Amino acid sequence: MEIKKGKNKFYLGEEDAPLAEIIFSVDEEGIIVAEGTRVSQELGGKGVGKMILKELVDWARKENKKIRPICPFVAAQMDKTPEYHDVLEETGF
Repeated sequence: MEIKKGKNKFYLGEEDAPLAEIIFSVDEEGIIVAEGTRVSQELGGKGVGKMILKELVDWARKENKKIRPICPFVAAQMDKTPEYHDVLEETGF
């Protein structure tokens, strides 16, 4: 399975009809805002969401950017994956 990068997403399948995707935007401060994750039923439970998240994390590192996970899936995965904490946006709390 090849994960591709579109304009504001990483996805599997066709860009206009992906089988799985993480949608993001980049705010005015350069923070990657992970907005949502969707995995088709046929790929559900196979770790595809985690694979796509890894692509987003790798891209954030390459671009020297932080990630603000507003998507519950991304937030949960980043919280429980210590090796992703280097790209997690500091909340200041």
